[in-house]
Amino acid sequence: MKTIFYIIQKEFRQIFRNKGMLPIIFVLPLIQLVILSNAATFEIKNIAFAYIDNDHSSASRALIEKFNASTYFNVLTHFPSEAKASAAMLKGEVDVVLEIPRHFERQLQKSKQAHLGVTINAIDGAAAGVKNVYVTQIIQTFNQHIKVNLLQPSDMLSQPSTINTIPLFWYNETLNYKTFMVPGILVLLVTMITLFLSGMNIVREKEIGTLEQINVTPIKKRQFIIGKLFPFWVLGLGLLTIGLTIAKLIFNIPMIGSLALMYFYTSIYILVVLGIGLFISNFTDTQQQAMFISWFFMVIFILMSGLFTPIESMPKWAQIITEFNPIKYFVEVMRMVMLKGSGFMDILPQVTKTLLYALIMNGLAVWSYKKTS
Repeated sequence: MKTIFYIIQKEFRQIFRNKGMLPIIFVLPLIQLVILSNAATFEIKNIAFAYIDNDHSSASRALIEKFNASTYFNVLTHFPSEAKASAAMLKGEVDVVLEIPRHFERQLQKSKQAHLGVTINAIDGAAAGVKNVYVTQIIQTFNQHIKVNLLQPSDMLSQPSTINTIPLFWYNETLNYKTFMVPGILVLLVTMITLFLSGMNIVREKEIGTLEQINVTPIKKRQFIIGKLFPFWVLGLGLLTIGLTIAKLIFNIPMIGSLALMYFYTSIYILVVLGIGLFISNFTDTQQQAMFISWFFMVIFILMSGLFTPIESMPKWAQIITEFNPIKYFVEVMRMVMLKGSGFMDILPQVTKTLLYALIMNGLAVWSYKKTS
């Protein structure tokens, strides 16, 4: 125990002695949490909207006013022709163009139907789909309003009753995207810092030559590895604490579940990350190599974790691969506990898989570390 304590004390001194690393460990992740939580959003707002009004009637003006009143659309200008509107979309100045045909109002009054033309920039297919939904909703609202004005007294008797739906949103009543993203971004930062630091730790000892001196001492492998990894385990929990504080004070993220349960799971998850970092450092000779390999796996883990895109939308083969992604389980647990108030039995599958992952990765890390005398 004295040997382990000595190594832990040495590691903490080495971390806090490096003044250049302290901002990277504590300050930059907090700045990233604030910036990414505001910037990383799939909400589509301020859509550049233009229109071609060939009718110039009260009905066409009422329809345009519907778009102007929406918080999602930024009505920019009116184009006199379709050619000019297409040129503006080609330059990226406009995202959506609405074309109102001639005799729009007359057709509504005469035949109770009319056609509209909507052109959407679909380079980003997902965003185009969302824009299409917004446009459709506004047109449907306008349609219901105009239909009431065009109904004749005789039509009222044959008009069927309408069905109104009142949605009930659970876990994120205000539909605030930050509520969804902040727990995931916090997972990302805790993972990145602990993985990169642990991945470069033993490599740094190799580069400065102190690892050879440690290897000829009677220190056992498990003592050396525990002493090396424990400081980063503590740092990971410290980053979680600071991140949760910012999430509550700045973003007002609800924390319905147990904080103790979040710390319990995080303490197991960090062991997985530290095991991966140590395993990588055992097979690299420079910090640049360790950083490159860590970042390579980090990008894959992040993109396939469900942090930004739902796992259910991935191909079946990709969903199978995500079962081996530890970040996926951390993201699920943080959102379940923070937003849903899930208990231990609810996250037991994730806890079991993460614990098994920790045992395997740390076992491989200990096995792959070669201590020569």
